[in-house]
Amino acid sequence: MPAGAQSLLAITPGEPAGIGPEIVIKLAVKHPGLPIVAVADPDLLHTTAQRLGSDLEICEWKPGFVPIKGTLACVPVPLQQDYEPGHLNPANAPYVLNTIRRAVDLIQQGHMAAIVTGPVHKAVINDAGIAFSGHTEFLAELGKVPQVVMMLTAPGLRVALVTTHLPLQQVSASITEKKLEDVIRITNSSLQRNFGIPNPRLQVLGLNPHAGEGGHLGREDDQVIRPVLERLCSEGLDLTGPVPADTAFTPPRLARCDAVIAMYHDQGLPVLKHMGFGQSVNITLGLPFVRTSVDHGTALDIAGTGTADESSLYHAIRTAREMTQNSPALAS
Repeated sequence: MPAGAQSLLAITPGEPAGIGPEIVIKLAVKHPGLPIVAVADPDLLHTTAQRLGSDLEICEWKPGFVPIKGTLACVPVPLQQDYEPGHLNPANAPYVLNTIRRAVDLIQQGHMAAIVTGPVHKAVINDAGIAFSGHTEFLAELGKVPQVVMMLTAPGLRVALVTTHLPLQQVSASITEKKLEDVIRITNSSLQRNFGIPNPRLQVLGLNPHAGEGGHLGREDDQVIRPVLERLCSEGLDLTGPVPADTAFTPPRLARCDAVIAMYHDQGLPVLKHMGFGQSVNITLGLPFVRTSVDHGTALDIAGTGTADESSLYHAIRTAREMTQNSPALAS
């Protein structure tokens, strides 16, 4: 990895009509010492800075260039069409994906240490005729890995998901023994490698109320989840569960674990976002590189108003730096 690259973070602002460009500019202005490189259309960033009343200079980044304090380095990726804050344009969907591809290329070429992503709008990408279910799955394809894990963190809590963006009626059939085992193993090894936790303690939630109540409220907990936990515990992993979700997030239980494994998106994330909205970070585990992201969406209703809060992006950057520093393979 070239000198200085171990600390550079590639930032993709996401949907150009959303608040992503604004929070990137605000972050660069308020925290001028951060080693970030925006992967975006430079005119988009310049126009956004002007709208915010900032004279922040946008400089083109090239290999070997060290970002200058008080400027924002940028790897140019051109927009397909003009944009208007708050108004989605499917024609710019390829641009959004191109910024992510370019950022991953920079990491794979050794120029950047990690990628930090701003919010995208999945519906408009699909409206453009591009099959897209989210950053997590797209990055797994770019990283050429068969399985990744979506984990969100907030002060005092980490939640990893077995299933992500699925209709609730599809969740049960999607939870197989193999998928659950893969999620647990990836989470366990990532906590060791990227968070410096030698022996992670994982609390695994049940799927059904009361973890199935002995089969009276569903059989998945006893027939799918419990056998996986027993098998992995016999290998030495520190697992507790299946734990009923309605008691899993009490302070005494959280004090005894390093992460919670939730079966589906809205089982674990409402608690996490209640605890740390604005400070929570989305992390993709299992990739051959570090990826973190904001905990919010494109916020089209406030895009262009100058009122977006960059706090989550700041915490995503801090988390990415900590993860790369904890991983010898990524920090060297």
